[in-house]
Amino acid sequence: MKRILFISFLLMLALIVYWGSNSMLSAIGKALIVHPSPVPSQAQAAVVLNTDQEYYSRLFESAQLYRAGLVKTIILNGNRKTEILKQIEADGFTPACIWYEDYLRILSLYGVDEDDVICISAEDVYDTVTEAQTVGPQILSRGIDRILLITSKFHTRRAGFIWNRMFRDQLQIQIIGARTDPFDPDHWWQSGRQVRWVLAEYGAWLYYGWKQLTQTGS
Repeated sequence: MKRILFISFLLMLALIVYWGSNSMLSAIGKALIVHPSPVPSQAQAAVVLNTDQEYYSRLFESAQLYRAGLVKTIILNGNRKTEILKQIEADGFTPACIWYEDYLRILSLYGVDEDDVICISAEDVYDTVTEAQTVGPQILSRGIDRILLITSKFHTRRAGFIWNRMFRDQLQIQIIGARTDPFDPDHWWQSGRQVRWVLAEYGAWLYYGWKQLTQTGS
């Protein structure tokens, strides 16, 4: 069923790209984005989502918000591990450095005090939902209830929807798209990389909706 939905979506998008106007394609890109207010509200922490897409733009954005005094803490998560990596580590492999070392160095380069960074290991996270399920409770356990949620522009609507739905009575969330993220909703179809982002993002929306339906049905 998942494969049928995804293939159907790809065929539909291919038809739109082939016959559609630029304005229609632009609307498809813009629909993925939540546009924040000109000046983000002050919050307790900036939470940097980690989906392996344009992550360094997100780090840079969090450092800018920190230097502007809009947050006092930056929260990172990472350390994803597949089953094969877990087996390799069980066999004796030790990483050259701890998973967040490079991230701390980058943030330090842009003026962030290492003591103001919280690093959450999230080994079994594989998508936005499981990231929220893993990271959200650890944020709440630290007494934080106002956050700026930082991600890529094309990921803002889905990430904001999932986090707000999951923590609507517990967290005040403002979604922030990294300003240096290269996603261009008006020309995304001209870049192979951005086409992949759009396809993956709409596919993720379909998968999320399908999971909600099947869980409700059960």
